Amino acid sequence: MRSKFPIVVVLAILGTVQLASSQSIPKGIWGKWTIRRELPTRTISCWGEADAKRIIGTQIEYSDKLFRWYRIATNDPTAEVRTVTATQFETENSSPSVNGSQVSFQQLGILAGQATEISIHHEPANVTKATVEIPGDSVLVKDANTIVFSVCNVYFEAKRVRASR
Repeated sequence: MRSKFPIVVVLAILGTVQLASSQSIPKGIWGKWTIRRELPTRTISCWGEADAKRIIGTQIEYSDKLFRWYRIATNDPTAEVRTVTATQFETENSSPSVNGSQVSFQQLGILAGQATEISIHHEPANVTKATVEIPGDSVLVKDANTIVFSVCNVYFEAKRVRASR
């Protein structure tokens, strides 16, 4: 029997509890986004420069029924949404060693102390042999018209496509 209540996953992160619930993609990011640029970070990546340059200028599309990047599409996607602080993000995405990958909100141009993180569930994809990630499958909402995401530890910024008037 199916429950009427959504599944709630409790994540314990450094002694704080975050609630993340499975839902459809949040309406705030519905629409098309163009990947504009690679963001400079101090990370170690499994992608080379050619892989990173190949996705600049491509589009990501989100709706309640679809998540699409280039020719890869997921129908009826579910997502988890959570608020992540700058400290949590850095701890979760940086190496404890100063010689390892280091990434922060500051490097990504996120000025706020926290951001909304949206992770979209999908089957493994074959973007390159190095990863099963799909560009845009896990994003930080920088502002209403800008999202930030990584693929293979290379960070990118995408801007909302404006409808022509």
